[in-house]
Amino acid sequence: MTRLAPLLATVATLTLAAPVAAQAMQGMNVPGMTMPAKKKPAAKSSAPAKRAKAKPAAAERKAPAKAPADPMAGMTGMDHSAMPGMAMPSNASTPAQGASQAMQSMPGMQMPASGQTAPKAPQQAMPGMTMPADQHSGNDMPSMPGMAMPGMEQTGTALPAGNAPAPAPPMDHYADRQFAPADMAKARHDMMSEQGGQSFYQVMFNLAEYQARQGRDGYRWDGEAWFGGDINRLWLKSEGEGAFRKGVESAEVQALYSRAVGPYFNLQAGVRHDVRPSPNRTYATIGFEGLAPYMFEVEGALFLSTRGDLLGRLEGYYDQRITQRLILQPRVELNLSAQDVPENRLGGGLTDAELGLRLRYEIRRQFAPYIGVSYLAQTGRTADFTRAEGKDPTTTSFVAGVRVWF
Repeated sequence: MTRLAPLLATVATLTLAAPVAAQAMQGMNVPGMTMPAKKKPAAKSSAPAKRAKAKPAAAERKAPAKAPADPMAGMTGMDHSAMPGMAMPSNASTPAQGASQAMQSMPGMQMPASGQTAPKAPQQAMPGMTMPADQHSGNDMPSMPGMAMPGMEQTGTALPAGNAPAPAPPMDHYADRQFAPADMAKARHDMMSEQGGQSFYQVMFNLAEYQARQGRDGYRWDGEAWFGGDINRLWLKSEGEGAFRKGVESAEVQALYSRAVGPYFNLQAGVRHDVRPSPNRTYATIGFEGLAPYMFEVEGALFLSTRGDLLGRLEGYYDQRITQRLILQPRVELNLSAQDVPENRLGGGLTDAELGLRLRYEIRRQFAPYIGVSYLAQTGRTADFTRAEGKDPTTTSFVAGVRVWF
C-alpha cells in the first residue's frame, strides 16, 4: 500500500498536466508530427469500480484531489533519464524540479504556473503557408518564403502600372566599335536603298478609248508616268481628245515634281502647256493626287497662265470590284475658270462636267479592255461659245477602250 500511494499521485498529476500540455501544443504544426485524434475513454465496468472503492483507505481516496502546486512534484522517484530529448538541468535541487525545468526548455512544452491558464502558443509560419489577412489575434507570424502578406512591398510584375517615360533608344551602332564607322555608314545606306529606297517607275493609261457619238466619232486619252522613290517623284501627265478627219481638238502636257505628304497623298507642283486649242498657253501648276477614304482616287489642281488666267480641275473615280476580274468604274471630272477667256472659248465658273461609267475586264492586272458610256455637258458662257460655233454643248458617247499600265 505504501508504494501504491506515490504511484496513484503520479498518475493524477500527469492526468491534470495533460490538458495543459495539450493546450500549449494546440495550433503548432510541426513537420513530421501527427497528433492522434482524441479517443473517448472506454466505459468502466461496475465490478472493478466497486473493488477499487473497497480496497484503498480513506486518505488514499482523497490523494488525487490534493494536487501539488508544482505539476511535476508528483514525479519524484521516477527515472527521468529514460525520457528521450529531456536533459536534466544541473541547478535543479530535486528530480521533480529538474523535470519541470527541462519541460520548460522544450520547444512548445512551456508549462504554465499553478493556477494560470496556458497562453496561446505563437503560430509559426511554415514554408508554403499563406496566412489569411483577417487574423488579428496578435500571433507572431514571421515572414516566410511563399507567404503573401497584405501591405508587403511589391516588386517585378506585381508593380502597378505607371506613366514613366520609356528609356531613350540607343543611338550608337555596335558594329562601329569593330569596323570603320565610314564603312558601316555606307553599308547601312546601301541596305536601306536595297530594302525600299530604290527608284521605281510606272506608265499608265487610265483612258485610251474610241468614242462613238452622234455626228462625229472621236477618241480620247488620259495617261500619266512617274519615276522616283517613295517620297520624291517626277510626274508626266497628258490628256486630250479629237475627232476623226478633224484632228486633235484639245491636248495638254504637264511636268510635275511630286512629294509625299502622307501615306496616301502627294503634293505636286510644276508646269502645264496646252498644245491645243490655239492660241497655246503655259500655266504654273500646283495640285494634289492620292487615295481618299473608302478607296476613292482623287486629283485636283490649279493652273495660272502667263496672261493671268486662273483655271481649276477636280476629278475622281472609284473601282467597284464585282468579281476578281470584272470591275465597274464610275468617273467624274469638273473644269472651272475664274474668268472669261474668249480666245479659248471658256466662260467664268463651271465650264464643263463629264460623267462616265466604264466596265472593264482584267485579263491581267496590267491589261484590261473596257466598254462604257460618257456624258459631257458645257455650262454657262462656255456653252454659249459652243452654240455660237453651231455645235451642241452636250455630248453623249459610247466608248470602248483599254486600260493598260507597265
